[in-house]
Amino acid sequence: MNAAATPNRPTPASGRLRVCILGSTGSIGTSTLDVLARHPDAYEVTTLTAHSRIDALAAQCLAWRPRQAVVARPEQATDLQARLRAAGLATEVLHGAAALEQVAADPGTDAVMAAIVGAAGLPPCLAAARAGKRLMLANKEAIVLGGALFMGAVKSGGAMLLPIDSEHSAIFQCLPEDRSAWASRIDHIVLTASGGPFRDRDPATLHSVTPDQACAHPNWVMGRKISVDSATMMNKALEVIEARWLFDLQPEQVRVVLHPQSIIHSMVVCRDNSVLAQLGTPDMRVPIAYGLSWPARIESGAARLDFLGLKPLTFETADAHRYPALPLAWQALRAREGSTAVLNAANEVAVEAFLGGRLRYDRIATLNADVLARLAVPETAAASVEGLLALDQEARALARQCLAELSA
Repeated sequence: MNAAATPNRPTPASGRLRVCILGSTGSIGTSTLDVLARHPDAYEVTTLTAHSRIDALAAQCLAWRPRQAVVARPEQATDLQARLRAAGLATEVLHGAAALEQVAADPGTDAVMAAIVGAAGLPPCLAAARAGKRLMLANKEAIVLGGALFMGAVKSGGAMLLPIDSEHSAIFQCLPEDRSAWASRIDHIVLTASGGPFRDRDPATLHSVTPDQACAHPNWVMGRKISVDSATMMNKALEVIEARWLFDLQPEQVRVVLHPQSIIHSMVVCRDNSVLAQLGTPDMRVPIAYGLSWPARIESGAARLDFLGLKPLTFETADAHRYPALPLAWQALRAREGSTAVLNAANEVAVEAFLGGRLRYDRIATLNADVLARLAVPETAAASVEGLLALDQEARALARQCLAELSA
């Protein structure tokens, strides 16, 4: 993680930071636009992208007038281009995975908000890292898939990597700007977790959980996939993997504790046993604003924390019986490199099946564990993006096979 701005990058004539938002119609993307709208003299939007919500993307383009927009398929691009031309916009509409990599590395952009969900976010994140961008990482799957490859691209490209997940941003905010000082200060870190909507529910009843119940997070407003991951704690498992790479830690130096109020976003336990914590209201605009402005701070729009009105802050053990997905993080980290990509791929298949009514909620972790145990990761799979994506596809195929077996 480079603590200095990328050298030799030209300052835009406007003096504003030029921002590309990958996944602009999702919750992180819309929150990013909300923060940017508060600082029109400091930022400009160059690129917006979306996978399927074309109406929402069209509305964003009309409001922000980006230079480029990217969609998934050619027919979507034709439709969106016609709409924007009819409205008098000169926005260029591109489509496909290669276009995402192109805009992420575009020399006319200074900063990239990486908010594409899933494995699809890895190639554009790598492109932005290699191009030396200010890379605001909200797509944890990119680093979960290929931690060493991704961090190597950040280093070689001279990118400025800034974590956006609230937990990782909290850790980052507690550490000095000089990354070389981190190892001598950190004993371990503690990621906090709300426990999701089933923290107090009898685990024996979880077989009957519906998608709407799993998506009803008590503290955060998120998309359906990440909401399910939060309920199972697979999201926290992925965050454990992400933290290991972001902060160059051993797996045992990353720990998890339940904190239902979501006020303390994570903690650093120092070698002298001092504990540094970042607190705030549960609002993603805080880490987004910090990523946009680091090392400065700007107004985010989040509510100020009212200490006198706070309820007591409590902490609980993250019970593996209630959350069997969580221990899979350390299991994958201790296995051959690439195993974390297998875990992520299996989970994406499992969550999709659950949301589609084809898998019971309490079998999501079972499917993930089965795939992790059964797939033999090739020794060189994690050495290239092609190897990782091939491994991702192999894991998805095995996950679908396991799904059929569980359904039978």
